[in-house]
Amino acid sequence: MGFIYNGISSQSMKLKARLTNWQMSPSLRNSFVTIPGRPGVADFGSSVSERTITVRCNIFPQRGFAALVSALDDIAEWLNPEHGLHQLVLDDVPDRYFSARLTDAVDCNRLVMSAGAFDLKFVCPDPHAYALTDESFTLSAAGSHEIRRLGGNADSEPVYLFKGVIPAAGSSYISIQTNDDELRVNGSLSSGETLVIDSGKATAKVTDARGETLRNGLTMLREFNFPALRKGANTIRIQASGATFTELIIQAMSRWR
Repeated sequence: MGFIYNGISSQSMKLKARLTNWQMSPSLRNSFVTIPGRPGVADFGSSVSERTITVRCNIFPQRGFAALVSALDDIAEWLNPEHGLHQLVLDDVPDRYFSARLTDAVDCNRLVMSAGAFDLKFVCPDPHAYALTDESFTLSAAGSHEIRRLGGNADSEPVYLFKGVIPAAGSSYISIQTNDDELRVNGSLSSGETLVIDSGKATAKVTDARGETLRNGLTMLREFNFPALRKGANTIRIQASGATFTELIIQAMSRWR
């Protein structure tokens, strides 16, 4: 087993790596409140905490101790947490990636003169794993559509790429309803422009044909409502009033809990 971090494989960094455990689901932050005179606690639900991934590593034998230290220096720079989060792909689960960085000191135990072993502890502030090869759905007509998300096991926060023509004045709008949640676009949108709505980041922007950002798109939304996609069947309803709908591309952002 090995891993790829920030596009660089552990093998190319002279490491042999393996997982020693697997966190089936991240830890929870429970919201309990003690009520005087009442047994137990009041349960106000829970939220998911960060995920940790521990990888046990052995560094291949080097020519000598100085060469071992030099190889460790290269690994330290490769995994430098000051560079922020990067994609972590584990060979044992090659269909998904985590956004991770180191979260603890790394102490290398010398096994022989020129080899060593150590554990790498990664933290994933977003505990979800995301599909490396994801699903995308293209809808080119108004009305009701059913799309089926196959990847992952948790609700996802998709990216909507929306094209159409909405006049600047009047009560014109285009409505995109995902299951029971509605996105209503009632701001001005011209031919050749794309409204990009990112549910995960809760952002919206208008881009041109080259993908360059033209302006903020949040003011075009009637409400700050960012629908999720379920695993399996989803119903998408598109309705235009005084406007012209052209195309909707939904990037699923499939993920695992």
